[in-house]
Amino acid sequence: MINQQKNNLNRGIIFKMIKVLTNTSIFMKDGKISNSGGKINIPKGYYAVPGFIDTHIHGSHGADAMDGTFESLDHIVKTLAKEGVTSFLPTTMTQEISNINKALNNISSYMNNNNIAGQPEILGIHLEGPFINCHHKGAQPEKFILDPTVESFKIFEKEANNNIRKVTYAPELDKNFEFTKYLSENNIIPSVGHSSANFEDIEKAISFGLSSVTHFHNGQSPHHHRTPGVVTAGFAFDELNTEIIVDGIHLHPNTVKSVVKIKGPNNVTLITDAMEAKGLEDGEYKLGGQKVIKIKNEVRLESGSLAGSVNTMINSVKNVIEFSGCSLDDAITMACINPAKELGILTRKGSLDIGKDADIVILDSEFNVVKTICRGKVAFEI
Repeated sequence: MINQQKNNLNRGIIFKMIKVLTNTSIFMKDGKISNSGGKINIPKGYYAVPGFIDTHIHGSHGADAMDGTFESLDHIVKTLAKEGVTSFLPTTMTQEISNINKALNNISSYMNNNNIAGQPEILGIHLEGPFINCHHKGAQPEKFILDPTVESFKIFEKEANNNIRKVTYAPELDKNFEFTKYLSENNIIPSVGHSSANFEDIEKAISFGLSSVTHFHNGQSPHHHRTPGVVTAGFAFDELNTEIIVDGIHLHPNTVKSVVKIKGPNNVTLITDAMEAKGLEDGEYKLGGQKVIKIKNEVRLESGSLAGSVNTMINSVKNVIEFSGCSLDDAITMACINPAKELGILTRKGSLDIGKDADIVILDSEFNVVKTICRGKVAFEI
């Protein structure tokens, strides 16, 4: 499929919402894409695309968002530009309440004081757990799981200084869907994950604002012809945007192909779900205080459960093209447009239109990242 993309290199590509540019230049002024100012030339055979937005990432290169320290978070930020990420949601996980609060407070403080141009921007927080179902806990420690209640969430919300943008939870445990309704009414994305919900649970939750599925197919009740679960609902309802981890491990390539074909590129978001072992050698690491073993491109608990990924966003883009046969334009929709739309920031991120943040990635003919620009300043360059 990449070879097919190369055949289009000799003609510039401009869409109604500009996602891919070739054989032209982009201007930047005051951190925004402009029609004048500093010029970025796109070499022949190269592509300019919007910066990738990773809405589900726990860690990278030895650091985890749950560490709760400035140093760890800053290290994650500084490792992401090389894979084309220009903004992201640091993602927490099920742990002791005090540890979650520490992480939330740390991320909020970083956002207020260190979200500077020239490095990937933290857009908010993805709270994954502790409001999940123990039967689909995956790599989340069961002893810290809580029922989803508005009262419990408000504690986290306060520690995060209202910077939580997405919550992964089990809606079947949400009494009268009050939790779902609260999230939706407060512009926080309710996302079903680590859930045993049946089809009817999801249908009801959608009526109260459920709008997303966390790491589709993983950590949730599966598709079954007699007992349809979260996966069946994810396919059936256009209201649900579906996250997918495209590392060739969490989802078989043909499953990726099926998801893209059935849901369509406008309803799929690429994520990494990466953890601290990303970018490091094989060995033992930690995820939420649990021992994790990395062997090649897989990370698992000692029990054998997958424990996040070590994938990158640029590899996700390459893989979704290879696995599904979609175009680069479609892949950019899934890596940039859809997360920006879901977060309500499409007016300033997600495409290369004039007036938006100058979050720009230059790819070579093999779709390798050669330069990343974050809000008008170079963050990475080969």
